[in-house]
Amino acid sequence: MSSGQQGITVLIVDDHPVVRDGLRGMLAASGEFTVLGEAGDGREAVALVARLDPDVVLMDLRMPRGGGVDAIAELSSRQVRSRVLVLTTYDTDADTIPAIEAGATGYLLKDAPRDELFAAVRAAAEGRTVLSPVVASRLMSRVRGADTPRSLSSREREVLALVAKGTSNREIARVLFISEATVKTHLTHVFGKLEVSDRAAAVAAAYERGILG
Repeated sequence: MSSGQQGITVLIVDDHPVVRDGLRGMLAASGEFTVLGEAGDGREAVALVARLDPDVVLMDLRMPRGGGVDAIAELSSRQVRSRVLVLTTYDTDADTIPAIEAGATGYLLKDAPRDELFAAVRAAAEGRTVLSPVVASRLMSRVRGADTPRSLSSREREVLALVAKGTSNREIARVLFISEATVKTHLTHVFGKLEVSDRAAAVAAAYERGILG
């Protein structure tokens, strides 16, 4: 994480200039964060992350000319240092699950109070997972509904071992001769069984429990 007067460095990604202005003002006024730049779509965000190397990317999801999920997946495949914190108005499974599968560190709704947003940015900068209560509740309901056993299957262990090596979903699919969609399904089950919400946390939990050695 960046240190010194910059504090935690942030890139804001949103297609609405008013939202970007509001976030920039709020973060700058805290004295704890430095906004390095802004992007209006996912493709611009990927380019700016490569150039600016922020600690945290505040990422909207639904944007023209490149959505957030694709940008998150691209950043994950590039194994960038920056952590992505989704900040959106949408909390449906169709939005949350793909974003988390793509590699988002956290998921927050735009109606979150300022203090909650600041805490989430701090946590994301430290690599900790942050989920809004609504999203966390949805994910837990989804996991319980699946009624999966807590132990990982041999295929789930194979996928997780490749994730631990930094392998992208596309590469995992190629190595295991399965589709990329199947890889994502395996990861969703792994996240549920390990009670985590992102790839990094899954790997950490697997080492802690002796699943990976």
